[in-house]
Amino acid sequence: MKKKIYYDVNEKTVEKEINYIPVRYIIAILITLLEVLSIVGIVIALCYYVPYFYVAAWLTEIACVVRIIASDDNPDYKVPWLLVVLVIPIAGFMLYFLFYSRILKKKFIKRLKDLKEHSYQKDDSELSDKLQNESPVAYSQAKMLCSIAETHLFTNTKQEYFPLGEEMHPRLLEDLEKAEKFIFMEYFIIEEGKFWNSILDVLKKKAAAGVEVKVVYDDVGCMMTLPGNYCKILKTYGIDATPFSRLRGNADSEFNNRSHRKITVIDGKVGYTGGINLADEYINEVEKNGHWKDIGIRLEGEAVWELTKLFLIDFGINVKNMPEIKVDIFPAQDEIQENGYIIPFGDGPHPLYERRVGKSVIQNLLNNATRYVYITSPYLIIDNDLCLSIENAALRGIDVRIIVPHIPDKKIIFGMTQSFYPRLMAAGVKIYEYEPGFIHAKSYLADDDYAMIGTINLDYRSLVHHFENGVWMYKCASINALKNDIENTLDKSIEITPDQIKTSLLQRVIRSIVRIFAPML
Repeated sequence: MKKKIYYDVNEKTVEKEINYIPVRYIIAILITLLEVLSIVGIVIALCYYVPYFYVAAWLTEIACVVRIIASDDNPDYKVPWLLVVLVIPIAGFMLYFLFYSRILKKKFIKRLKDLKEHSYQKDDSELSDKLQNESPVAYSQAKMLCSIAETHLFTNTKQEYFPLGEEMHPRLLEDLEKAEKFIFMEYFIIEEGKFWNSILDVLKKKAAAGVEVKVVYDDVGCMMTLPGNYCKILKTYGIDATPFSRLRGNADSEFNNRSHRKITVIDGKVGYTGGINLADEYINEVEKNGHWKDIGIRLEGEAVWELTKLFLIDFGINVKNMPEIKVDIFPAQDEIQENGYIIPFGDGPHPLYERRVGKSVIQNLLNNATRYVYITSPYLIIDNDLCLSIENAALRGIDVRIIVPHIPDKKIIFGMTQSFYPRLMAAGVKIYEYEPGFIHAKSYLADDDYAMIGTINLDYRSLVHHFENGVWMYKCASINALKNDIENTLDKSIEITPDQIKTSLLQRVIRSIVRIFAPML
């Protein structure tokens, strides 16, 4: 299905035909709905026509309630599911069984284990001892992160910070042109236009020259930006491509657990990540919601190995055959003299990740800060636990500042973001809205020493459901560049005052209802 859109580029109106929910996605959604309705309908019919079957259904509902309450899940996630199970007769617990948790197939588990085992191996003990001697606080943060994310501690890795997508664009093209062995790219959104097409031209040329090129894009993230068979189109160019968690109409968590990661790896030596997707609004070629403020970071050195590992795992669990892990995938690095410690890491849904990695990193930054914490995020929809961490930091006298968009991309979601203003501001948190437009940057900065840049928003999508990635840094050169950028962004932002957060009774009621079900959205 196609539709025409019009947008301004360099003061000229451009017409473009784009895909609007391709047929494959419509079929997948319809199959899912049919499957859910059929299962629920059968159970209801059995309760009505089979003697005493309703007793079994009633006992099952009680068991679901007990299981939800007794689980280790966040209470904010339990409440909406308890309401669904208790308020919606029979259908409630059926929806719980279908959608509550991600079910992993044995084949998936085995492949995931094999991919991790055949990844790079690294002994962190010497570097960890050095960090512990320098800063016990930084060491404890690094140790916890490496443990829960199954990653490693690195040093001697160059970083280059990009305060805007349009500044990262030419640098990325320059590195892609230099690729000799392989290029790996994974993005939540890819859309045909100046940004992606300029990259695709390089990928085509490199693939024709014998460079191994692999691309992963999220099937839901690209639902309205790419044709449903785009991976086949890329394969005609010699590019090995796959959608992440392809929609097939299964009534499970395939709609929920998407890959929100943004990763580029070139020859295992250079890597890119951050909030920037491969679509024209991210380089301000297309205006959506005003000026688009986003950030990226380039890594050069051994820390790139972790980005390579994350990509190979995501690629490997979405293709038919296990990818070959070649020796040169994790190449020996040239000696790089660079200060600071760095940990690239992945995060994702339970049970792939037993703990909430991104949330833990953010809470550690807040809990250990002594002067300030600056945060940029397009959304501010958080659970009570994280909200308390932000409040407690401010109540300790820490200068906590959070920058969110002034021009939202989703009005209901923005209303939920604004609903957190009164509580946080009452604790002394300063809230700013980026006046020129939409801020999509995900950055966390503390005390000039610690920072985290990546794909992780302050919302349930990022913190609970999505596959994400980030880069934790301590005493790295790019931290100062991030601080300067945030300070410049603050100058362009509006500080929210108590007078600006007054709402009507209807708005408060709607926001309260939506917030209850926010963990499921």
